[in-house]
Amino acid sequence: MLKSVPRISPVAHIAPTTAPVTASEEEPPLDPEAVERAYRLHRARRAAKEKRHREKRWASLRFWLVLVLVAAVAAALAARTLGEIERVFGL
Repeated sequence: MLKSVPRISPVAHIAPTTAPVTASEEEPPLDPEAVERAYRLHRARRAAKEKRHREKRWASLRFWLVLVLVAAVAAALAARTLGEIERVFGL
């Protein structure tokens, strides 16, 4: 014969409730320096972000300045070299 299998009840069981928590128990103790530290942290982050932005802008300017300088020197050397080639070979 078949054995009967116990069934799980279709309704979930409700956990017993505990006593209500008072306001003094749920609030963590306040650190008087915490707010000032948070302000300093966010100010430092903002200053670092502005510094990165400023440095990136200057790096971009330096890059283009060096690129123009190298291109000018290369053009001057090419012109001088072609002039010497024309003088030597009589072109």
